[in-house]
Amino acid sequence: MTTVVPTSEEDPALSVVRFVSELAWADAGPEAAEPQVSRLCMEAEEFIAMGKWLELATSMVTSAELIFPKVSEKDVESIFTIICNLVTKPDNPDEVMEITKVISAKICQQPNEKPAVRLKILFNLYNLLETPYSQFYVYMKALNLANNAKVTEYIIPSFKKMDSFLKDWNIGIVDQQELFLTISNILKENKSMVKEYFQFLTKYLATFSGEDVHALAEAKEEAVHAVVEFVKSPDLFQCDLLDMPAIGQLEKDAKYAVIYELLKIFLTQRLDAYLEFHAANSSFLKSYGLVHEECIAKMRLMTLVDLASGGSSQIPYALIKDELRIEDDEVELWVVKAITAKLIDCKLDQMNQVAVVSHHSYRVFGQQQWQSLRTKLITWRGNIASVISTIQANKITEDGSQAAQGLAVR
Repeated sequence: MTTVVPTSEEDPALSVVRFVSELAWADAGPEAAEPQVSRLCMEAEEFIAMGKWLELATSMVTSAELIFPKVSEKDVESIFTIICNLVTKPDNPDEVMEITKVISAKICQQPNEKPAVRLKILFNLYNLLETPYSQFYVYMKALNLANNAKVTEYIIPSFKKMDSFLKDWNIGIVDQQELFLTISNILKENKSMVKEYFQFLTKYLATFSGEDVHALAEAKEEAVHAVVEFVKSPDLFQCDLLDMPAIGQLEKDAKYAVIYELLKIFLTQRLDAYLEFHAANSSFLKSYGLVHEECIAKMRLMTLVDLASGGSSQIPYALIKDELRIEDDEVELWVVKAITAKLIDCKLDQMNQVAVVSHHSYRVFGQQQWQSLRTKLITWRGNIASVISTIQANKITEDGSQAAQGLAVR
């Protein structure tokens, strides 16, 4: 099949109409095909002459779906490049949006047929658009197409630019919720991107306020998934879930109050609290796929963080042994595990049997932690100012001394 090459003698859009029409009516025979092709071309000419770009787009994409199984990927892309270019014609943003919807709908109609090409067409369309919300609309179509066609590997790399996208799109809360939930559902299927899945699921839950009870109810199941994912993951040790209304609603829910209690244990308590919880809820943990031994391992690390944040820079080996419920020869092993996980920075003083902590992470980073950070920054700024003042004072003294020496020489 020959690629459509627009010439100066004919409008590119009209070339596509003619090409697609001939293709669509090829099996009907010349007698039936020629009148239909002529009619469609005449309609297209009228739309072009009158500037009816939406009508032209609708007419063009009606038959364009037929080309996917009949022409090469290069030809498909060429044809849709011309069709997508119609969004640059109108001056009215509303008309641009309507054309965008018409084209996007047709591209997404059969997602499993040449999905990579369809995604490329959508991204080309995205780049032609100047209205932020139109861009967001096309991006959401691309997300859903990639998900439905199981080709998410083409769209996942774009998630790294999401902060920049959000700044450009300036979308509302409802659209943010749809975006974050769609992305988290895509990442949920990718076992190598657990942190990213949790990140976008958390972003989704963070968009809910405590005022809209109905909206909160819609987020309840996802809130449960977030708690389970946090508890289950061996690499997640810090989160702000407890501060979110979407999570807070679980506390008083008859069905999910136990989930909330489990999260609170992992973020604010120690191993003994978890063991007590497990004794009363072992079947509950199994129902969510949580493995008791893995939970113990994570809680030991969480308990170490809690010990490190207790105010003293030295943690006795004996205290670590008791709190983590381990043997004497396991103490240093668990401290090293915490260091490897970047939960604490410390040195092991084997002579005095203490772990000397120089830095520790936080399980939660709420108002108290922000206030502590603010205090440290104020202190740091004061120390820097004092150093600068001392340097300036010494410089003045030194300059004065040098000047006096100069006068004495004279």
